[in-house]
Amino acid sequence: MNLLFPKDKIVFDLPDAEIEYYPNFFSIEKANVLFEKLKTETPWQQDYITVFGQTHLQPRLTALFGNDGKSYSYSNITMHPHKWNTLLMFVKNEIEEFCQENFTTVLLNLYRDGKDSNGWHADNEKELGRNPFIASVSFGVERSFHLQHNSIKEAKLKINLEHGSLLLMKGTTQHFWKHQIPKTAKPIGPRINLTFRIIK
Repeated sequence: MNLLFPKDKIVFDLPDAEIEYYPNFFSIEKANVLFEKLKTETPWQQDYITVFGQTHLQPRLTALFGNDGKSYSYSNITMHPHKWNTLLMFVKNEIEEFCQENFTTVLLNLYRDGKDSNGWHADNEKELGRNPFIASVSFGVERSFHLQHNSIKEAKLKINLEHGSLLLMKGTTQHFWKHQIPKTAKPIGPRINLTFRIIK
């Protein structure tokens, strides 16, 4: 594996959260190849989402891959997984070896430009279990990832998710924190994010 650790490990001192960030999990060369392959080979879809009674197209493209045909539901959307392919199995194996976890599912998001986004939410769906372990790898243009504690107003964090980086969220993080990828007016290119999860 092309890992640069432990010197590149960043741990954030936050209440009710376990968050680690590895900015150089994949080398630039490997990240470039993975980004291009994921962008062109993934069966992207765009679902309708209902927020505050209004229905509109989700502001990004998505795809789901996983074990045993287990579906994944969020924001009144139910996704049915494709079978793992060679490309995603490579990424999955790299992350599992590092994290010492066995992930069952990956949700892919393609942010085509700065207009695409992901609103405030927590990855706390019941099928993820009590304290979900989320491993999130990013490829492409750097985007700002915002975190906010649900009850401590001053507890917040912004992380610039870099090309080839890995973000781990563990423990009680999803119970006490929400996160988002906001829109940006900057003229930027695409970003692909893979969030590996364990569906119970």
